[in-house]
Amino acid sequence: MRALPGKCEIKVRRYRMLEDSYGALMALTADDLKKKLMVNFEGEDGLDYGGVSREWLFLLSQNIFNPSYELFEYSTHDNYTVQINPTSVNIPDYQTYFKFIGRCLGLAIFHFHFLDAYFLPSFYKMILGKYVPLADLEATNADLHRSLVWIMDNDITDIIDETFTFTEERSGELMTIELKPGGEGIPLTEENKQEFVYLLVAYQISGRVKEQFNSLMEGLLELIPRDLLNDFDEHELELLIGGTSEIDIDDWKEFTDYIGYEKTNQVIEWFWQCVRSWPAERRSSLLQFATGTSRVPINGFKSLQGSDGPRRFTIEKSGDQQDVPRSHKCLNRLELPPYQDYERLDWKLQFAIQIELQGFRLDADE
Repeated sequence: MRALPGKCEIKVRRYRMLEDSYGALMALTADDLKKKLMVNFEGEDGLDYGGVSREWLFLLSQNIFNPSYELFEYSTHDNYTVQINPTSVNIPDYQTYFKFIGRCLGLAIFHFHFLDAYFLPSFYKMILGKYVPLADLEATNADLHRSLVWIMDNDITDIIDETFTFTEERSGELMTIELKPGGEGIPLTEENKQEFVYLLVAYQISGRVKEQFNSLMEGLLELIPRDLLNDFDEHELELLIGGTSEIDIDDWKEFTDYIGYEKTNQVIEWFWQCVRSWPAERRSSLLQFATGTSRVPINGFKSLQGSDGPRRFTIEKSGDQQDVPRSHKCLNRLELPPYQDYERLDWKLQFAIQIELQGFRLDADE
């Protein structure tokens, strides 16, 4: 996958991230989206050499997959993984929104960026057209999963009086769904229970969100051909879209370059001591501050992407005691002043990260 000649210029407002991005992406052709991404946040000067587009996709994904928009919902397993919300069919133009989401997934893969999204394993299997086992239902509907496990583990002869149907609530009304043509007239028996479980799992995970998922795949396949997707398994696809949330400090340190510093300088030793002492969330915030994303590529820091391909994380000597660290996201570069004590370095790093989290930018690209 190589970018086409030309530029794909996108301008958005931070306070209308989802609306502006939706309008911009859906006005472009698939070939436009394969050109070099050039993103501009309204009111913020500076050119996009890779860092801004990475930040844009990362922040946009936080909006798209926020359950408050009702396109996705948290799984029953936890409030980190999300799944397509079946009630999203009630949203006007929902199919177009899901095509837009598919394009966002495609953009992330095509341009080697990451999204801030954790999907259920079954979602990646659906993308790859793979069989979804009964075990995957637990994250979607734990109670139903327990019931189906009991059915599979026990002889149900003369115990269960059911047919090949499933009853669910839709918009306040109970609806009966046939799991196969004529299912209402097919009794559930010990002999056919395996087929019943297979069909019910398929309906629960993919059948009831079929329209939304098909629209999402339409957008995704505009950028990423099916034969390329099929080269991955579900675990690799997850890492390809979201990177890894685990930050290996030793790997980070090994693939870091220095400008104006040596790795044996006291400030650098303090820096890594500081990073190791921080909780995982703060480490991720530091990585996002310096590179535009808190995700690590599949192959670790050696594959970190810059504006012109792989570019190692770099710490550059810049500024003085009174300054706070700054970043060149497009270059994966952190400008670190030569602080005279550990406490000041720790405090200044945290201060720089906090300022950015509050919306005040300290990006040296601008």
